[in-house]
Order: sequence, then structure tokens, then C-alpha cells
Amino acid sequence: MTDKEFKKQSWKPGTLIYPLPAVLVSCGATPEEYNLLTIAWTGTVCTNPPMCYISVRKERHSYDIIRRTGEFVINLTTEEIARATDWCGVKSGRDVNKWEAMGLTPMANDHVAAPLVAESPLSICCKVQQVVELGSHDMFIAEVVGIEADERFIDEDTGKFSLDKARPIVYSHGEYYRLGEMIGHFGWSVRKKKTKR
Repeated sequence: MTDKEFKKQSWKPGTLIYPLPAVLVSCGATPEEYNLLTIAWTGTVCTNPPMCYISVRKERHSYDIIRRTGEFVINLTTEEIARATDWCGVKSGRDVNKWEAMGLTPMANDHVAAPLVAESPLSICCKVQQVVELGSHDMFIAEVVGIEADERFIDEDTGKFSLDKARPIVYSHGEYYRLGEMIGHFGWSVRKKKTKR
């Protein structure tokens, strides 16, 4: 046993895995139906083949578009487009053109018919492989068929993409946050220290 004393409260079940990426999902096969929705229920599900998911409520305007076209793009968001990210989550594409209202730019790509958000530092093009009906949301499990990276954040010398320079944001229980400083690399806890010779 330890000398430390921990006290916890027991809560009812809920969705409290935070923080999460706040992403703009773009969809639509033609410019007339291009739309955006803000999603926090998203993540990686497989490395090979690369696969990810988004979970969407059936009543969302984009739900039927994604279900019909079988394509969407996950666009990572930044402090620069934080207001647009929130706004696109509370307004409906049935009532307003979100692209024009928020000054965002739809951009064509070679992977899917759905447009990228040009202002996003990283856009992940996806093709739906399976739709899982879960309850309040349906999960669209998709294969990643292409990635578009903003050259502003690619180091000319190393070719490495630096997402931190784009100042990404995350969502946590109804609030948006900027990311803090890095505290380590993958595997740093077990990496052996170099010995001087």
C-alpha cells in the first residue's frame, strides 16, 4: 500500500474522454452541396490500412451527404480558425453557406470529390468503409486515401511537418483550448541515456 490518499467520486456513465481534436469535416460531391460540420467525436482506428472515424448525428445536414457520397475530409483546426470551427458546429448548412459566412475556402484535391478547407494545416481525405449505428450518433469508419499538408508548416531542411507551428486547438467538455508545450517524445520514458566516452 502507499501512503498517498486518493479520493474519487462515482459518476453516472458519460462521454468524458478529453481533450479531443476539434476538426472541421468537409463534404459534398459538387460545389452546390459543399458543407462543413464541426466534429469532436473523431480519431484513428487502424494503422495499416490507415483508417479513422467520425461520429455524426442523423439529424445533421451533412449526415445524408456523407452517407450518400461515401466521402469526407477531416480538416485539422487552429487558433486562427477557432471561431469558424465553433460557428460551423452551431449553424446548419440547411440555412446558410458556412464557407462564405466564415470566409473559408473550399479547395479541390486528387483523392475525393469533397473539398479541403484551404485554411487548415492538414486535411485527411477519407472514403467510408462502414457505417455503424450506435444510438445518438452513427460512426463512419473510413479509409484514409490521401493527405494534404500546408507547405507553410513543412521544414525546408528536414521535410518534417510541424503541426505545433500551426497552433492547433482541442475540445474539452464544451470548451476549446490551445495546446501547451511538448513534454516528451514517444518512448522517452524508456530511452537509455547516452553515456560519455
